[in-house]
Amino acid sequence: MTTPMRIGVIGVGKIAEQYFAQIPKLSNLELVAVADVNAERADAVAIEQNVEALSVDDLLADDRIDAVLNLTIPAAHVEVGLRAIAAGKHVFAEKPLGLNVAEAAELLRAADAAGLRVGSAPDTVLGTGVQTARNLLDAGTIGAPVGASAHWSSPGHESWHPSPQFYYQPGGGPLFDMGPYYVTTLVTMFGPVVSVAGSVSTSDRRRSIGSGPLQGTPLEVSIDTHISAILFHESGVSSIVTMSFDIWQTRAPMIEIYGTAGTISVGDPNGFDDATEVWTQDAPEWRVAPVSGGYADTGRGAGLADMARAIETGRPHRASGELAFHVLEIMEAVIVAGRERRVVELVSTTKRPDSVPSGSRPDQW
Repeated sequence: MTTPMRIGVIGVGKIAEQYFAQIPKLSNLELVAVADVNAERADAVAIEQNVEALSVDDLLADDRIDAVLNLTIPAAHVEVGLRAIAAGKHVFAEKPLGLNVAEAAELLRAADAAGLRVGSAPDTVLGTGVQTARNLLDAGTIGAPVGASAHWSSPGHESWHPSPQFYYQPGGGPLFDMGPYYVTTLVTMFGPVVSVAGSVSTSDRRRSIGSGPLQGTPLEVSIDTHISAILFHESGVSSIVTMSFDIWQTRAPMIEIYGTAGTISVGDPNGFDDATEVWTQDAPEWRVAPVSGGYADTGRGAGLADMARAIETGRPHRASGELAFHVLEIMEAVIVAGRERRVVELVSTTKRPDSVPSGSRPDQW
């Protein structure tokens, strides 16, 4: 590419705001058009971003567009992705890659046959927080890795989201909504997972929308609301994961990595630049680790820029469809393991993504 990758965005809901804030800062991306099932919303966003508002069909048919940034709801990720691939466009999608492994595999097969790239959120793992923690681990700062714990919980998104229904449908829930940040971080640290064990449950708590025009509307729950899992990595490390919509408050750390000589505390994997802290046997107190890797001063869209640069240079991109597919299979396997009370062996694998050197930019490295 001698010009920026030209982007069409499908789906301009709340998450799109974070991408729109970042894309103008990335020299190898150019926003061309937006589309949404809500045409009025697409028109308003197009005016804000000084681009065209198109129908989904017209955006997919537009030869000016090189790649589709798919920010639709999870249930539409694969459908929209397949249509974009059929139109000859690369795809970068919000997480999860699909509702299940079967449909996500179809997307990757179609892209491979067409010679096109698929990328997927979360790209937060490319920021300075997770990458600094990874460098500490790889440098042996805490000795040999022993295990890790990851915890995310809340009483439920209905407490703040004015239209949270899709969080309680397949493709939502604490595991599929927030799990990708944590599981992708664990795979970034320790490599692929070979098997999982799990426990899942759905509380009988009555839920209703807590704000906005639908306040008080009952919510129908068709997902597991509390999930605990053990991930067995190919490297021999095991990770313990808890994801819940049933916990009102906690002091549990988001992610901790345990080694034979210390502990690494990783910041919020839903952000790019939270501080990483480390405690070691030789320096037995918590201290903030200096930034040693990751894209600095960035946000959502970094993975898309990394993919655009990878296409130009011929290297693998980091926030890849292959990685997102493996994370999706892990999460799906956790649900099966929990419901059937057994260990589930994984079929897919993935390469541990390349680390991000300190001081690099997603649009220039």
